[in-house]
Amino acid sequence: MLVTETLPMWLRSGQTKTFTLDKLKSNTSTTLKNHNLTLEITSNPAWYAVQALPYLIEYPYECAEQTFSRYYANALASHIVNSNPRIKEVFDQWKSSDALLSNLEKNEELKSMIIEETPWLRNAQSETEQKKRIALLFDLNKMNSELNSAIRKLEQLQMNNGGFPWFKGSNYPNRYITQHITTGFGHLNKLNVTSNGREKSIIQNAVSFLDNEILNDYQELEKQAKRIRESAKTKTEGTKLEAKFWTQDHTSYIQIHYLYTRSFYGDVKIPAKAQKAVDYFTEQAYQFWLKNNLYTKGLIALTAHRNGNSLLAEKITRSLKENSVNNEELGMYWKENTASWFWYQAPVETQALMIEVFSEIENDTKTIDDLKVWLLKNKQTNQWPTTKATAEAVYALLLQGTDWLEVTELADVAIGNKKIDPMQLEDTKIEAGTGYFKTSWKGAEIQPEMASVTLKKQSEGIAWGAMYWQYFEDLDKITPAETPLKLKKKLFLKKNTDKGEELFEINDKTSLKLGDLVRVRIELKVDRAMEFVHMKDMRAAGFEPVNVLSQYKWQDGLGYYESTKDAATNFFFDYLPKGVYIFEYNLRVNNKGDFSNGITTIQSMYAPEFSSHSEGVRVKVD
Repeated sequence: MLVTETLPMWLRSGQTKTFTLDKLKSNTSTTLKNHNLTLEITSNPAWYAVQALPYLIEYPYECAEQTFSRYYANALASHIVNSNPRIKEVFDQWKSSDALLSNLEKNEELKSMIIEETPWLRNAQSETEQKKRIALLFDLNKMNSELNSAIRKLEQLQMNNGGFPWFKGSNYPNRYITQHITTGFGHLNKLNVTSNGREKSIIQNAVSFLDNEILNDYQELEKQAKRIRESAKTKTEGTKLEAKFWTQDHTSYIQIHYLYTRSFYGDVKIPAKAQKAVDYFTEQAYQFWLKNNLYTKGLIALTAHRNGNSLLAEKITRSLKENSVNNEELGMYWKENTASWFWYQAPVETQALMIEVFSEIENDTKTIDDLKVWLLKNKQTNQWPTTKATAEAVYALLLQGTDWLEVTELADVAIGNKKIDPMQLEDTKIEAGTGYFKTSWKGAEIQPEMASVTLKKQSEGIAWGAMYWQYFEDLDKITPAETPLKLKKKLFLKKNTDKGEELFEINDKTSLKLGDLVRVRIELKVDRAMEFVHMKDMRAAGFEPVNVLSQYKWQDGLGYYESTKDAATNFFFDYLPKGVYIFEYNLRVNNKGDFSNGITTIQSMYAPEFSSHSEGVRVKVD
């Protein structure tokens, strides 16, 4: 079998690190035959964030949020080009290279399965198309045209009361969508992206609508308080109950988001009738900030800071820091920042907000860069899922903390004792911006000393890369391998006894018989969220699967597609969250003999450097 061993590599600014593929270094197998050794390095991954920008423009739906995303991306792109002319040069060079291929289509020769055999071919084609439109994004004439078109559509979508519906034709404004759009304009204002009279008119009408909404919330509370007072037996008791009612926490996520949105527009006067409502909900948010989740704590911290309550803002940021995890590879993040169905529980948007919090309140470049590392490492293994996530991430990565896009210096690379100069390598192109290059060695050229790679990064930002060692080996002699993905596979003989179902682990000495039922158990550990992951579980020729139907399955909060083939069972994960997962299925023994059961392999098709496999196993059937 052709086996691919991978070694992911990464380092931060000012670091020198040596990574070693131990199996290559200490290989003693007489049956192993070297096939290929590939080294790939990306010196400046921050440019991958720029490649995500066209997604905002190309999203096909005409709802208010997507229309604003198109405006936002064009305005942001215009601002980036004007503030950093080098970006235009980089894009011009990308047009004639593989830089604009989807990550799913790159490195086909290093993947366990070609993209055409997976359910993700359309995803790959879609991402490639988006990236190839990147040249259009930075066409200044087209940019102005798109900006005017998006503003015209936003004007048409905005209702008479200033609110935005989700889709055109709705009779009701959507409060959250209106706040999201108004916040986006606030971001652009903070970046000094110029706005004309049309934008200002949209913003003023939207802010007026939101002020009325917060007033309605307060008036609803007044009605509830009145009902409580009137239902009491005595006037004194009613007064006490009403007073108690007003001290309880009445803020929801939407009201805290309003306070954050409103904090961008301190120059727009709050109407006198709404001021009492704004003061009440602000005080409530300050008082009960500890009860909130990570995202809304960030919103409250920024609101407090902009309103002059620096004491509370600093208290919240201190608490956020104390509860964070700072990992040298993954940067600074929070364990509780996991995906859910709600807009206030979205990992990418939450991390982007945290960058905004720490850059505005503390302005600590090291902390901001640590937070940016997590966002980039997330992009390494994930396609940012929504226009909103992409917009927030690009804003946070490109325009906060150290300017990583200015970096042009490549990381120093040495394999074994030999320094690699990509400029001198034949048939090797260095990608503009990212500094990505790939080189390889064939069969007899591969030596044990090439197992060690030393990387040195003197410039700002992070760098990452990978080494792929491909070799042919007898199935039974394959030893386990792991990266951030870890696999264990066991086979059990299933027997029905007086005590019920019992499982007995199968080893070299276990003798199976025709008709026996075998339970396959695969344990998978993953230390970070990944998308587009393929797991292939081989099986002995003497086994037949009990379940032969390919189908989508759901277990323990994980959805996946299970496809049964002649020689193996394939598992396809659109999204694989961090955690530990157990997969089990049954096989029937149907042939006698001495068989190899093969191995189980797993690989991220988006970032193929993350792969793992189990060891080879033999089974005997009498």
